[in-house]
Amino acid sequence: MKDSDPERHARAAAQRLLAYRPRSEAEIRERLSRRYPPNAVDDALRSLKRAGLLDDTDFARLWTESRLTHRPRSAARIRRELLDKGVSRDTAETAIDGIDDAENAYRAAARLAERLRGESREAFRRRVWSYLQRRGFGSAAVRSAISRLWDETRNGASAPPADAGWR
Repeated sequence: MKDSDPERHARAAAQRLLAYRPRSEAEIRERLSRRYPPNAVDDALRSLKRAGLLDDTDFARLWTESRLTHRPRSAARIRRELLDKGVSRDTAETAIDGIDDAENAYRAAARLAERLRGESREAFRRRVWSYLQRRGFGSAAVRSAISRLWDETRNGASAPPADAGWR
């Protein structure tokens, strides 16, 4: 079977998108649908799946790992991001299984806590609270992180090193 130009171009466009960063099937479909006919998009997606270049389960796992490593977020926020990217609910739930929100809240706010070392307890609590809530953490995880970080900043213990793989 000979490839027609739209099918070949759609496949090449999809490979360029994937070269930039991993993407979900829905993201690729949406982007290709802007320029190519539905049959060319379907063929390109089938081809990428056969080649192992497009897999929502791998995408969800990579996205979750990246978020936890570089920009800690709550499990609920990561789930929402995955769903927004077109990943199925089951795949998103599997990807976030086992995430410890309290630990991630602590890691997310550790650098901020160092900068707030001289602040009053109320200012420290208010600023860390709002910072963590913007990242999707619930009240229990935020309270735990604030308590732990406040104690560490007052007792001279330092937060985890900045080169621990998260920022």
